[in-house]
Amino acid sequence: MVLIETFFSLVLLISALLLVPLFPGLILKVKAFFTGKKGPPLLIKYYTLIKLVQKGSVYSTSSTFVFSLGPLISCTAALMALLFFPFAWLRPLFSFQGDIIVLLYFFGLGRFFTIVAALDTASPFEGMGAAREAFFAFLAEATLFAVLILFFRINGALSLGGYFAGQGLLSFDGSRGALLVLVVVGLFMVMLAENARVPVDDPATHLELTMIHEAMILDHSGPDLALIEFGAFCKLFFYAAFVASLLKPAHMILNPLLAILLFYGLVVLVYAAIGVVESVTARLKMPLVPKYLLSSFALVFFAIILTSLEFIP
Repeated sequence: MVLIETFFSLVLLISALLLVPLFPGLILKVKAFFTGKKGPPLLIKYYTLIKLVQKGSVYSTSSTFVFSLGPLISCTAALMALLFFPFAWLRPLFSFQGDIIVLLYFFGLGRFFTIVAALDTASPFEGMGAAREAFFAFLAEATLFAVLILFFRINGALSLGGYFAGQGLLSFDGSRGALLVLVVVGLFMVMLAENARVPVDDPATHLELTMIHEAMILDHSGPDLALIEFGAFCKLFFYAAFVASLLKPAHMILNPLLAILLFYGLVVLVYAAIGVVESVTARLKMPLVPKYLLSSFALVFFAIILTSLEFIP
């Protein structure tokens, strides 16, 4: 049974790596629908990656090996996170108590090298984007660690497998479903911020003064830029799958095939929600972004307070 579940997990990991460029195309389709346009092809991100791989990379004379190391480590960190994710609520390929903390530091490591690579170019615009990224990521991490504290109080686990493997210990129809509503909203807000989406950032912008993530990768090109883009797709998929896993009914018994269909259906729903949010909201002014992120922390912190009240006699 364990071997069969491991096989399914490996197949799902491979399928996820093949599908991660597809879902951002879905966001573009949803945004095009709201504006009454046809929009780009659904496979546009695949075409972009292929085009970038076929090109050559250009390096500034002021940059060092750190500049080329940044894209590789940031992409690898995102790939490592997917190795620990319980796709379709099956046993992940790798799991241990505390792995969720390690995963957050994987993302932090990727962000650190992206920031260092941006600073290595000696570009003032990239330095500005790196400073914004570091500050906003600091606020977003407060919400993520608050989520971990809440989950630990609920079921005593600090691993993704402990949260979602099997029948799904954390979900809306569980005993703490009302609390998870606050968590889902907070995580969705963090997901938009961590992945440079509206209302925090706009992936389609080309104005340096208003960019965050895009400002850090202005000098990257060719295969280096392809690694950054693919790593960003994997990171967005990780957050979307995390939110989708919280939406699964805990007591729904499914065979592996139905579980896979339900899992990807919920993931598509999350990506579609991103497209809707980006279609009906505008990007926030920079001074309002910290308030936005602190609002997500407040939601999760309020859920922690509610769990604390349960232990008061």
